[in-house]
Amino acid sequence: MTMVGAGDWAASEYDRSAGYVSRLGEDVVDLLDPRLGERVLDLGCGTGDLSAELSSRGAEVLGVDLSPEMVSRSAEKYPALRFEAGDARSLGLRPESFDAVFSNATLHWIKEASKAIRAVRRVLRPGGRFVAELGGRGNVRTIERAIEEALAERVISSADRNPWYFPSLAEYAGLLEEAGFEVRYAVLFDRPTPLGEEGIEGWLRVFAGSFFEGLSEEERGEITERVVEKARPGLSGEDGLFADYRRLRVSAVKV
Repeated sequence: MTMVGAGDWAASEYDRSAGYVSRLGEDVVDLLDPRLGERVLDLGCGTGDLSAELSSRGAEVLGVDLSPEMVSRSAEKYPALRFEAGDARSLGLRPESFDAVFSNATLHWIKEASKAIRAVRRVLRPGGRFVAELGGRGNVRTIERAIEEALAERVISSADRNPWYFPSLAEYAGLLEEAGFEVRYAVLFDRPTPLGEEGIEGWLRVFAGSFFEGLSEEERGEITERVVEKARPGLSGEDGLFADYRRLRVSAVKV
C-alpha cells in the first residue's frame, strides 16, 4: 500500500512479492465490518485487493493511492470499482462524504501523521468510523538496525533516508483524540511474517528502496549483502525467515 515516502513502486512486482500484505489485512476488514451500502474510503489501496474485499461485503468503495501506477493496476484488476490517485495528507474529496475510512499497511509511510488523521476526519460524516492497521513501535527493528549499521560502515546516515513512521499505541491514540476522534479499540501486537522465497533481499527491494537512493548498483549490492548478513540471525526460525513485524491496529469514531 503506498502513500507518502514509499518511493517508486512497481505494481506488478508488488502483487508478486507483497501479496501477503492484502491477505493479512483481511482481519482489518473484519474489524471494520462494513455494512450494506456504506460509503467506504480505502486509503492507500495499493493494487485494490482489499477494496474488492470491502465491496464483496456490500460497501460502496473508493480506493485512493498516491501511486498512479497502483491506481491503474487496481482499475485493470477490478474494473467495476472506483479508484483514483490522491495524497492522504490532503484528500481532495468532499467533506463528510464517507461513512467509514479503512487503511491497511499505509499510514506508517506518512510521517506527517496529524495531517493524514485530520484529512480522514474531514471526509468522514459525524459518527463515521476510522479503522486502520499500520506498523507500530519496534516494527521491523531487526531489519532497520541492520540497514543503519550497513550504511554507517560507509559513513552514510540512514536517518534522512528512513521513510517510516512507527508510533507507539499511546502516541497514535493521542493524535486521534487531538484530531477529534474517540478511540474505541487499539492494540499493538507482534506478527512475525514469512519472508518467502525472495527472503530479506526481496523485502528490501520492495519496501526499503529509499535507503539506497543515489547509490551505484555495485554499492547497492554490497550494502544489501551486509544487511542480509546482519539481519539473518535475528530473523531465522525453524520454518525459514520471518520479518519482525509489529502492528498497531485501531478503531475510532469521529465525534
